[in-house]
Formats: sequence, C-alpha cells, structure tokens
Amino acid sequence: MTKNDRVIIFDTTLRDGEQSPGASLNVEEKLQAARQLAELGVDVIEAGFPVSSPGDFEAVSRIAKEVKGPGICGLARCVKGDIDALWNAVKYSKKPRIHVVIATSDIHIEHKLRMTRAQVLDRSVESVRLAAKYAEDVEFSAEDAARSDFDYLCSVVKAVIEAGAKTVNIPDTVGYGIPSEFGDLIRRLIERVPNISKAAVSVHCHNDLGLAVANSLAAVAAGARQVECTINGIGERAGNAALEEVVMALRVRKDLFGSLTTGIDARQIAKTSRLLSRLTGMVVQPNKAVVGANAFAHSSGIHQDGVIKFRTTYEIMNPGDVGVEENQLLLTARSGRNGVSTRLKHLGYALSPKALDVFVQKFKVLADKKKYVFDDDLLALLEEGGRARAADVYSLDYLSVTSGTGVIATATVRLKKGDAVVQEAACGDGPVDAAYKAMDKIAGIAPKLLDYSLRSVSAGQDAQGEVSVRAEHKGMVVSGKGTSTDIVEASAKAYLTALNKLAAPGPRRAPAKKVGGGL
Repeated sequence: MTKNDRVIIFDTTLRDGEQSPGASLNVEEKLQAARQLAELGVDVIEAGFPVSSPGDFEAVSRIAKEVKGPGICGLARCVKGDIDALWNAVKYSKKPRIHVVIATSDIHIEHKLRMTRAQVLDRSVESVRLAAKYAEDVEFSAEDAARSDFDYLCSVVKAVIEAGAKTVNIPDTVGYGIPSEFGDLIRRLIERVPNISKAAVSVHCHNDLGLAVANSLAAVAAGARQVECTINGIGERAGNAALEEVVMALRVRKDLFGSLTTGIDARQIAKTSRLLSRLTGMVVQPNKAVVGANAFAHSSGIHQDGVIKFRTTYEIMNPGDVGVEENQLLLTARSGRNGVSTRLKHLGYALSPKALDVFVQKFKVLADKKKYVFDDDLLALLEEGGRARAADVYSLDYLSVTSGTGVIATATVRLKKGDAVVQEAACGDGPVDAAYKAMDKIAGIAPKLLDYSLRSVSAGQDAQGEVSVRAEHKGMVVSGKGTSTDIVEASAKAYLTALNKLAAPGPRRAPAKKVGGGL
C-alpha cells in the first residue's frame, strides 16, 4: 500500500459533533467514547477545543494521556493563547496534533474577523509557525474554504505549507458545496499549489444540503486523502459527514475508488454508533444509512424473497461487516446468568461479576414483564444503569399518576437527594406534564422542554419504551433518556436525567459560550 492508497479518517465527534445542541459530554463520557473510537481504528481523534472551558481542557488532556493508538488532536483559533492551551492538553499523546483554524472567505473576513486578506494570511503563517515549534504534526484549516476566492485560498494554502503545516484542510463549513464543484475545487487546488505534495489534503464537509458525504467522496476522488467526519453524522446544525457512510462507500464501491482504503475496523461501526447515541442522547433515525434500525430490514415480500434466495439482490453490504446481528438469541425469564452474560459479551460488553449480578436482577424484573428480551432491551438496561451515577443529585423513589378522559391529570413524585426524600404533587395537561411539573418543584428549576420523543426499544406489545428529551435552562441545553415498559415512568426517568445534569455542581460545559466558529 502506498501513501496515496490510504484515506486518513479524522474523527471530530468529540469536538464538532459535541457542538450539537444537547450533545454535551462530561469528561468520563468523552473518555469512554474516545476509547471506542480507538477500537474502531480512527487515525486521529479531535478530542475537543481546550481553550473553550476547563472541562474541555481536562477531557483533551486525559484522552491524550490515556487513549492509545490514534493521534490526539484539538482545535485552536489562530490565536497564541488558544495554541498554547491546545499544546498543553495534547502534549501527553505519543502522536499529538495541533489543529489551527481561521476563515478565508470574504464574508467571514469582513463581517466576522473584521480583518483584511493580508492580515489573515499573516496570522495564518504566524500561527502555523508557532504550532510547529510545539509539534511536528500541524494541521491548518481554511474555514469556509468552499466560499473563498480561489486564488486567495491557493496563496494561503501555499504559505501555511511553507510555514510547516503537514495537513491542509478545506472545509465546506456551511454545507454550500455540490459534489461536482467541490470535487473540482480540490482537484484545481492540488494542480495549482506548487508545494501541495508536502502536505495531506483534507476535507471537512457539513450537511446543510444533505451532501456532506457526497462532497467528501467527490473530494477523495479528486485527490484528498483525509476526511474529517463524525459518528452518526452529528454536528452543528444539520451535522457533518457520517464516518460510517464514508468508510462503507469506499469499501462497497471499489469499482470507483480502486485500492483506496482506511484503517477502520468496520465490525465496530454499529457498536460505536450505539455508544455515541447513548452518550449524547441523540437517537439515530431508523432509516439512517449503515447504522439505522431499518438499514438491513426488508418488509416487502418481493425484497424478502430476493434476499432469502440471494442476499445481494437487495443488500449491498453484509450486516455482519458493520457489526449488525442477523440472528438474535432471544432471552426470556427462564434464561440464566450465563445466557445473559454470553449475550452481553457477544454485544461487546464484559461486566464484572458484581456488576453482572446487579444487571441480571434488573434483567429478571424486565423479563417478567416481557415475553422476550431482545438485544436492544439489554442495551437499554445497560444504558439505564449507566445513567445512575454517583454524581447524580436526584434519584427516582416513587411515581404515581392519575389521568383520564374528563380528569385533570395529577402526579405525585418522590425523589431522593442524598439521605433526604422530597415529595411533591402537581397537575398538568397530561400525566407526563404533571410528573415534570412535580419534579420541577422539587428541583427548584423549570427548564424549557425543547424536544420529546418516544420510540419502541424492541418489538411486541410488551416492548420497552425509550423516551429522549432535550431541555434548556439559562442557556444550558441538556439531554436525557429513560426506558421502561411504562411510558410515563420512562418519561420521568428521561426528564430526571436532564434535571440532574442541570442541577449537578459545576456545569458540564460552559453554557451558551461560543469560542470562535466550527469548521
């Protein structure tokens, strides 16, 4: 394999992806995600924006110290303080990378930066030179490159490579590009910049027009050899290019991409997708390519007949190649500890004996309510256990609701706060609204509910319901998830998760603080 055969996968889930409203992660959650990204085989993890908050600095530092394999990177504006902070966070990694960014489009230069083109060029070179004094691996990003003057963009790219940039990133920051023109931009840039062979050409595409993956692939076909992407395509606004789609497109369409390959272990894709969905509270849409619940589902009789006779009639990927189970071992109330443990290991989770004992007890309670316990039920139980953290301020002790046609819905809620138990009652537009208002009374805050969604975790009338909520209070947007065979209980658990994030001492992330701009 030559250098030009390898497409570098630069994962920015923990930086650009985490900028999705409500997707904020704490340090331990970022570490858990970073370890799984290492298992997935990404080449570079962009772990955060160290100067933005003490929490982000700590997260990037710990990932640099504890996560082995990928290069560890962070983002910095072309500002000395940003670059210093970034280096102090990533310097513990065996493969540290400094990523500096400044906008090159006239609309950003004039209206956001309030600088001249000459000033931006000088700042770009100065920043890359400073970063190169710290680290050998320096990446420069020309924010809003897709809308930049081409000749000016070429002059900036040439100058930063001369200053020491080993990677030059050409972002489509606002998702403006169309594949044919974005691919042509990369092709012309490679042809025009005389020293371009000294650096890897990278792209970072946003999905405002639903073309992030298409633009990224067009850029690769034109010669780009790094793609910046996120798990499940999460990110600012409509999101980023989805890692799983880029990787599988390169694998499935070898007739177009030839020997191009990545270092991704595709069998880890489904597991990574589920983990990020659980940590961020962002539900993957059922029809999402590669990792959606319906990605390998066939309901049409014609399709089912074709797949049974010859799989590739209606499947261009083998589900097992991305870690999706084709056949599931169904567990029931009669299943034992070993059966549960075996199934968990098959899903990629090895629990300690003590943790397994606790999990089996929860499994038995659920199995008594359901005929079958599916893989998604097990994952929901794991998630439920993962939400119960020692740092949580409140835990649900009791919930009772009354509602019906012509009846004012009321809820009585009892929450534990340390050794104390606090009880409140409230009326609402329905049982869920009443429960939320009772919890607001106990917590002493009244967040604005931005989003509420309910889905069935598995099949059947006895399926668990999974509720996801997003709430905002004083500029802080948080998410929460809860599962139960009782929809009201699931709703209460989800809301309580969000309340705990708002009530926890010390914010998980500086609320409403925006340092610089995303790529």
